[in-house]
Amino acid sequence: MAQRRDPPAEPSSAAATVARLLGPAIVHVEHRPACRELTEPWPAWVDPVVRERMGARGVTQLWGHQRAAADHLWAGRDVVLATGTASGKSLPYQLAAMTWARTSRPRRRSTTLYVAPTKALAADQLAALEAFAVPDVRAAVVDGDSTREERTWAARYADVVLTNPDMLHRSLLPGHRRWRELWGGLRMVVVDESHHYRGVFGSHVAWVLRRLQRVAAMYGARPVVVLLSATMADPAATAHRLVGRPVQVVDADCAPSGPSDLYFVDSADAAPTRRGSQRLAADLLAALAAAGHPTICFVRSRRAAETVAAEADATLRRQGRTCTDVAAYRGGYLPQERRAIERALRSGELVGVAATNALELGVDIAAMDAVLVSGWPGTRAAFWQQSGRAGRGGRHGLTVLLAGADPLEKFVVRHPETLLGAPLERCVIDPGNPYVAAPQLCAAAAESPWTADEVAALPADFSAVLGELTSAGAIRRRPDGWYWPHADRPSDRTDIRGGTGSPVSLVEVDTGRLLGTVDAGRAPSVAHPGAVYVHRGSTYLVTDLDLDDAVAMLVRADPEYDTWALGVSDVRVVSSTHTQAWGAAEVSLGTVDVTSAVTGYQQRHRGSGDVIGEVALEMPEQRLRTTAVWWTLPDDLLEAAGVHRRRRAAAAHAAEHAAIGLLPLFATCDRWDVGGVSTAHHPDTGRLTVVVHDGYPGGAGFAARGFETARSWLTATRDAIAECPCQDGCPSCVQSPTCGTGNSPLDKSGGVALLTCLLTAAR
Repeated sequence: MAQRRDPPAEPSSAAATVARLLGPAIVHVEHRPACRELTEPWPAWVDPVVRERMGARGVTQLWGHQRAAADHLWAGRDVVLATGTASGKSLPYQLAAMTWARTSRPRRRSTTLYVAPTKALAADQLAALEAFAVPDVRAAVVDGDSTREERTWAARYADVVLTNPDMLHRSLLPGHRRWRELWGGLRMVVVDESHHYRGVFGSHVAWVLRRLQRVAAMYGARPVVVLLSATMADPAATAHRLVGRPVQVVDADCAPSGPSDLYFVDSADAAPTRRGSQRLAADLLAALAAAGHPTICFVRSRRAAETVAAEADATLRRQGRTCTDVAAYRGGYLPQERRAIERALRSGELVGVAATNALELGVDIAAMDAVLVSGWPGTRAAFWQQSGRAGRGGRHGLTVLLAGADPLEKFVVRHPETLLGAPLERCVIDPGNPYVAAPQLCAAAAESPWTADEVAALPADFSAVLGELTSAGAIRRRPDGWYWPHADRPSDRTDIRGGTGSPVSLVEVDTGRLLGTVDAGRAPSVAHPGAVYVHRGSTYLVTDLDLDDAVAMLVRADPEYDTWALGVSDVRVVSSTHTQAWGAAEVSLGTVDVTSAVTGYQQRHRGSGDVIGEVALEMPEQRLRTTAVWWTLPDDLLEAAGVHRRRRAAAAHAAEHAAIGLLPLFATCDRWDVGGVSTAHHPDTGRLTVVVHDGYPGGAGFAARGFETARSWLTATRDAIAECPCQDGCPSCVQSPTCGTGNSPLDKSGGVALLTCLLTAAR
């Protein structure tokens, strides 16, 4: 990549560029003023050398929240630091970790364990610690990319070990004897970006943190825990659920922030030459990059990241720019590819990047003037996390939320109050989920047998699962405790991120080169035979998918179309745990069995989006037992509401799509975390039934949140459909990008009538 040639532009002029390009498409503009800083003196306990080295790097005083959190840590109190983006949340733990490391020698080794959800964050924190160059403080990253020699050195010598929950789960905890010096000297555990731990992943991480405390206690340590987050709802309760014990809360942000502008944009109102929000995002990214404004464009999928980056780069080249100013950044890239892009962003070599949420978290990159959010990112928390990438260090920040055809996106830009001033979503964390608790109880037993005192102290739902495991022979009870009796390690059997198998490797046929990976659960939809796959601007076709060997073979190609998987699903009700009677209607929560299969794919023209072909496939069925919320309506109520028998299936289908699209406003999920099925007559209920289910074994808490907020959720769903100006239904209200039947049949007005009937019955 060539070095950037243009001088940086004035950050505030980015807003003028956006206003000029978008015009009437701007639905609402929110201006936010700058905030002043509040500082505190250095704590007396900070080692003088640490203070001197930090001063040399420009840290001459602390903000009030940094001082408060640091003092809690030094006093041995668990704390959650919940302040805004770019508020220096890492500094308190760095002060304590480096001071402990220096002042404990030569008597003993005091260690700190830093845990982040991504490898990039750990690498970023290592660079920050090394930049301080504090003598006698040694840090090392331990993750899946570390060599055996690097891990051995870290186990013996590192004062700060930086890792991720996956590595803790699969290596550091099961192999705790190799890390005895780390565990024996452990003074502090840092849980960075802790709002990221939600759903099944968050529930597993809650168990990993409990196992961590248990292993540390085996070696005589009781580490203090600090959780860091810029976008955590109810920090005290969320942190308590994660670590299993009460924590102090520091949430008064004393850092300065520059002014910012937030633009709500409906891409349907942009110039007629636009091709939806994705094309509009590419045009904006190119325009801002050409004007010298460092910009991140967040998109929803890996494919969109590649497409937006390629279209923006092509636009810049047509304008005569010869250097590469824009790139894509997403999961599935090899580690060296990701690191190269991060370095280019820091140096200014790249002016723009189209990224998935892989860049959402706090990786230290160059200050951005603008953030483009193309499509709703799933939650309010994720939106503010992405928005916080712009305007750091007191600069003027700009965020543009681009609504495409998705009903939730349309709803948010037309109702900005649902975002501005609204509370963040409550994190859904359920360590008691038996699909989570069972493998984690086994993993803990393999690390050290459960004692009678420990079992007596377990919550009732945990001990019930332990009893079932013992009855099934998975765990063996002996007079002195509960043991893991098998030769293999239970942690190797479980993917804590909710995956259902080994990641599928994407291999180029001609060269044998590994292009990337895809989750096993998503592979049938995105790596089926005939699928189009884009990697760093190059297009490939999948020739074969072998799920048993977890490999897909690809060849270079340049088709004129993209591919979209089609499929069928069926849901059977296993049991109902809770029911709300809404007159003659019912809303229920319980366990369901979901059977699904990819049956084929559509070929859609890359320019127009028109369907130009459809190909049938024979793929194996996938089965899932999970949690669902469903509602039912009797025939007589539907007849009275005008939803006659011939239109009920289409009306229920429309209501299902819209409900899935609006659920992220009420639960910490996005529409890809849940699925749904609707039918005019379900054999298990005997009624018209609409089901929305979690997409993870055992459930992730999203359907449960829908059940808790059913009236508000379904009211917003009905309003979103009714307010859409289309005649018969469109992607902005009842059509779904993930529909396995190609959005047929759908009845928009029937969906409104059905939901109105349901909500009227509730009253």
